[in-house]
Amino acid sequence: MNLLILTQKVNKNDPILGFFHRWIEEFSKKFEKVTVICLEKGEYNLPSNVKVYSLGKESGKSKIKYVKNFLNLILGLHKEYDSVFVHMNQEYILLGGFIWKILRKKIYFWRNHQFGNTFTRIAVWFADKVFCTSKFAFVAKYKKTILMPVGINTNVFKSEIRNPKSEIRNKILFLGRMDTIKKPDLLVEALNILDKKGIDFVCDFYGNPTPDTGDYFESLKNKVEKLNLKNKINFYKSVPNYETPKIYREHNIYVNLTPSGSFDKTILEAAACGCLLVVTNKSLSGEIDEGMIAEPNPEDVASRIDFWLNAPPVLKKEVCQKLTDYVINNHSLKALTDKLYEQIVCKLLP
Repeated sequence: MNLLILTQKVNKNDPILGFFHRWIEEFSKKFEKVTVICLEKGEYNLPSNVKVYSLGKESGKSKIKYVKNFLNLILGLHKEYDSVFVHMNQEYILLGGFIWKILRKKIYFWRNHQFGNTFTRIAVWFADKVFCTSKFAFVAKYKKTILMPVGINTNVFKSEIRNPKSEIRNKILFLGRMDTIKKPDLLVEALNILDKKGIDFVCDFYGNPTPDTGDYFESLKNKVEKLNLKNKINFYKSVPNYETPKIYREHNIYVNLTPSGSFDKTILEAAACGCLLVVTNKSLSGEIDEGMIAEPNPEDVASRIDFWLNAPPVLKKEVCQKLTDYVINNHSLKALTDKLYEQIVCKLLP
């Protein structure tokens, strides 16, 4: 069985999508041949049975060029693949759905976002199966949708070696895009409450704003200055995914305030590295300690952080172990690729 993968980027150094490089590596172990078409490619190092083709964004923006290259590739390479796996971007299905149906290619759609529209519904209609990790995702309501593991590389993200510096002061981490959907401003407000209560902490924010949203990031930094929190809050640029395990292990608590419709994999990456969590994602209700799931308001977020900063060491150790076990047993990259392989290949076998 040969697989065609459609994704946005193939670049192991990308701070947001660099993780997908490891996904492709794992797919290459399952499939005889893997062909990848991406909008933009950067640095990668993949096995010999993987071929990567770009639509050309790295050499300049041109939607007409992207569409032309896309159609040429899916038609010109049609003998190189049996099934299609589309990661996140519904546009690929909207453009290629009819062609793949005529060519009798099975279409598998991965989408994990809270919101959708008519185009999302059309993409779901074309797809033979749809995958997501959150029961609150827009596509979770369809009968053809299957809930999947998040896909954490537990050989890399692990808690065996914790950086002792994280114990010197209460270290809190926010790692993600500096955009409104990620709600870093909510965390700043919660930290202000903790500061007024006299709680000692340091919070590191890692991430860049999405292009053309710089005003929001500037307003966030201005808020930190206005609240007199500059000595307790640090801002750092985004880093490649492969550098994040070290950062997780330097912190006690990872805070993620993304709404429930999405399931940020960083939550489980941090858990696998030994961080306690404070999240607002209701998808994790019943899966992790309920004391880690906050309401999306500053008071409750502050209260949860305060509790875990001051929890007894024995309780912290016990909860951290349960979190790492949960990730290993339910959301490892191997668990994900095994389940995807079962859905894509095994269901087709006689």
